[in-house]
Parts: sequence; C-alpha cells; structure tokens
Amino acid sequence: MERVLGIGGYFLRAADPEGLSAWYRDCLGLDADGVGVWRQEPGPTVFATFESGTDYFGSRGQQTMLNFRVRDVDAMLAQLRAKGAVVAEETQEMEGVGRFGWVTDPEGNRIELWQPAE
Repeated sequence: MERVLGIGGYFLRAADPEGLSAWYRDCLGLDADGVGVWRQEPGPTVFATFESGTDYFGSRGQQTMLNFRVRDVDAMLAQLRAKGAVVAEETQEMEGVGRFGWVTDPEGNRIELWQPAE
C-alpha cells in the first residue's frame, strides 16, 4: 500500500492573502519563501479527528485547526501579545504530551501552539 510521507502544504482562504502571509511571518516567524515553501524543523506531527460539534477549534465555521510546534509556548504567547495578536488567556498542559496555547490570526482562524513534552 502506498502511504503519504508527510504534510505537503496547508492552504488558507484569505480576504487579504499578502497581509495574512505577512502576519504569519512577522508574528510567528514562519519564513516561507516567495512561493510559500517553508522548511520546518523535524519533529512529530499529530493527525487527529474531532467530533463535528467540538468547540475546540473556536468558531463552528472553522473545519480544521493548524497546530504549530514551538520551543517555548509562554515566550511565543508573550511575543504574540506584544504584537497585538488575539491570544487566549488560558493555556493547557497534558501530562506526557506537552503544553498548549492558542492565538487567532487576523482572518479569524484559531491556531494552536504546542510545546511538546520533553
């Protein structure tokens, strides 16, 4: 059986594609090149499904949620707050999994930030 090798891309609709790309670059440090290629650090990727009625993604209209691995979730959330981003006050820790925080991008997409457990 053929298998997928990894995530090849994640695509977002945006009212302001250039502005949203700039936000991801300036606020999260996602340094994609001119055609959108981003070389990420190796590490785990979680693929999980949720019940259709979940509130975990924020708005019910949001069908998927992007999760980024980070080195220090508290530092990343502070950086985002300093840049005026909409950051959830709460964080969550799951034993053996890591720590989580959330930010909403300028187009209203809730994003999860994950600091994996060591």
